[in-house]
Amino acid sequence: MPDSFQEIDENVLAPAGFVAGAVACGVKDPKSTRLDLGILHSLEPTVAAATFTSNRVKAAPVRLSQTHFRNDDVQAMVVNSGNANACTGLRGLEDAKAMAKATASALGLRQQQIAVCSTGIIGVPLPVDRVLAGIPGLAGALDARNWPTLARAIMTSDKNPKMVSVRCVIGGKPVHISGIAKGAGMICPNMATMLSFIATDAVIDKKTLQAITRCAVEQSFNRISVDGDMSTNDTAMVLANGLAKNREIVTGSGAAKLFREALTHVMLTLAKKMVRDGEGVTKLVEISVKGAASFSDAQKIAEAVANSSLVKCSWNGGDPNWGRVMHAIGYGGGRIREELIDIYFDGLVATKNGLATDTPIEEMKKVVQQESFTVGIDLHLGDADYTVYTSDLSEEYVAFNRLEYALKLR
Repeated sequence: MPDSFQEIDENVLAPAGFVAGAVACGVKDPKSTRLDLGILHSLEPTVAAATFTSNRVKAAPVRLSQTHFRNDDVQAMVVNSGNANACTGLRGLEDAKAMAKATASALGLRQQQIAVCSTGIIGVPLPVDRVLAGIPGLAGALDARNWPTLARAIMTSDKNPKMVSVRCVIGGKPVHISGIAKGAGMICPNMATMLSFIATDAVIDKKTLQAITRCAVEQSFNRISVDGDMSTNDTAMVLANGLAKNREIVTGSGAAKLFREALTHVMLTLAKKMVRDGEGVTKLVEISVKGAASFSDAQKIAEAVANSSLVKCSWNGGDPNWGRVMHAIGYGGGRIREELIDIYFDGLVATKNGLATDTPIEEMKKVVQQESFTVGIDLHLGDADYTVYTSDLSEEYVAFNRLEYALKLR
């Protein structure tokens, strides 16, 4: 981590002027006491930025929130877990609008200042009456200390809440950035089902925040993969309310560079937490491609290896099968020369010039049996590089995902 900012070790709190909270409203089961409805609210006006799934099938809350982010500065968001409100037609869009309207009324904001997010099963109508019944009481009980509670409320198949906070100094003023995220399955580069909500007290120009957010997402959430599937609901948003009172951060300044580094760290930390917490995951694997002829070539090859089911299965078994890595490199779509390719496991050379080395297999096994390791690929064709963070593929993943929809309809 750069010396220019530090992670905050104490309990993660929302930055100044942000309050949050969560309640149980029984989205999946009216009798459940599981937290499944949350709100994040800035008490002061904000500038805001967001990125959304590039899947052409988009959930109703995504479509609504995209409109709100284009037309206004979002000052609060409401989110439910347990139901994605995706592929639910006109009813789904009306339900998302009702969530925005109820939240705006409870917080004294305009409807267009509310982002709406949902996560959970696709194709099942949202029990919106239960959600709407929970919003007024929740809105009246928001608190800065409830950031971790909100992190738990957005979980679906996640085993652990995902949070991180950093502090940096900009123009002599301490600036805080805090983020939470959820995601364990349907995770793939290109707005890696994931949600991430990030709050900062920085004073920052809107266009600068939008540009930095896009850059940080590209360096983090767009570089992870658990199962190669892209969700209908992916959303990452950043709200900045200016209470740090720093000099305004503008494009091209040293302050913008520092803020970008800090925001990227927050997003990348959350992204790695998602991979580690993936459904059935036992390993976090960094795929590092260098020596590519172009950025596009490096990206294609890194993602091909990261998404290969055969490669991921071998990692699950602790097998350093470099041949599977090589075959994924070959079909990845980037320019290669087989006789130039080197492959490494945590620096141990497995393949040199496209051929096996004399590195003992037992030494490579020790690497692949670790909970995290790096697969390095050198193409020796240029100066471009690209990194993706991925996982293994286990029997537990298959067992978890076999019957979700069938069980829901029983």
